[in-house]
Amino acid sequence: MVSKVGLSTMQMLYSYDWFWLFGDVILLFQIGQGTYSSVYKGRDLLNNKVVALKKVRFDNMDPESVKFMAREILLLRRLDHPNIIKLEGLVTSRTSSSLYLVFEYMEHDLTGLASLPGVKFTESQVKCYMQQLLSGLDYCHSNGVLHRDIKGSNLLIDNHGILKIADFGLASYFDNHQIVPLTSRVVTLWYRPPELLFGATRYGIAVDLWSTGCILGELYAGKPIMPGRTEVEQLHKIFKLCGSPSEDYWRKSKLPYSTVFKHIQPYRRRIAELFKDNSGPAIGLIETLLSIDPASRGTAAAALKSEFFTTKPFACDPSSLPKYPPSKEIDAKLREEEARR
Repeated sequence: MVSKVGLSTMQMLYSYDWFWLFGDVILLFQIGQGTYSSVYKGRDLLNNKVVALKKVRFDNMDPESVKFMAREILLLRRLDHPNIIKLEGLVTSRTSSSLYLVFEYMEHDLTGLASLPGVKFTESQVKCYMQQLLSGLDYCHSNGVLHRDIKGSNLLIDNHGILKIADFGLASYFDNHQIVPLTSRVVTLWYRPPELLFGATRYGIAVDLWSTGCILGELYAGKPIMPGRTEVEQLHKIFKLCGSPSEDYWRKSKLPYSTVFKHIQPYRRRIAELFKDNSGPAIGLIETLLSIDPASRGTAAAALKSEFFTTKPFACDPSSLPKYPPSKEIDAKLREEEARR
């Protein structure tokens, strides 16, 4: 049982007047695992409904630890959009220094759905998911927020086909002036853009758009399109698919680690070749989102107006999507382990 207690340490440090506590909840079982948190399915006893609880570990003696967690809560409290996960409350435990973030429960994530045996999304279904993802991103970017970890397991889907962007643990505010540099150690490796691998500390919405391009390619390919094991291997996979950076890129970027990779074997761009069985508008959007130069990736709003969404077949209505058994990334991993055994 997790019950409500005071948050005096956090309130004393930040004096936020929006901290509040949720009614008693029961943890049922784990449904997700991250680097800094665990996610559980639970039941809100007060309202008698199923919820998701993200257990965040923090140290009261470490202000940075509390600040990191408080930033995620503050961001979620300020974002209000149909395609962004809703934070419903907070609970704390009497027995540990953990805080539980209470969210609406979503039955699936995109990684789990895509890995279900026999599941192959149609063109209109891919457009439906991508339209919702880009709508949520456009809202974030319009409000000065970078997500910085767009990937399939952070895109949650309910039984009505609604997609919501989740896990804002690495999110940050940004502005066009960027007086304060940002860390380049963000975005899960397979979805990390080349400028971050080169050590960029001044960047913007293009990092989320690159990850979105990886997601779009993954939906068509049926698997991650650039699964590197190390940062060096990731860059090689990027160059092999997207082509080596131009001389103009190297000259303009002046990134910390760029000289290490500048003279590697040159590669030609192969995106159209890899996705040759897909429509021209689909290839065109992937080409744009996976531009090596961040300035060429455009915006989420521009992507929503692209030929990909304005030509047939159009995006289907979320309510018309098939009903799937509950499936998340953790379920996909369990299936893989069973298959290996």
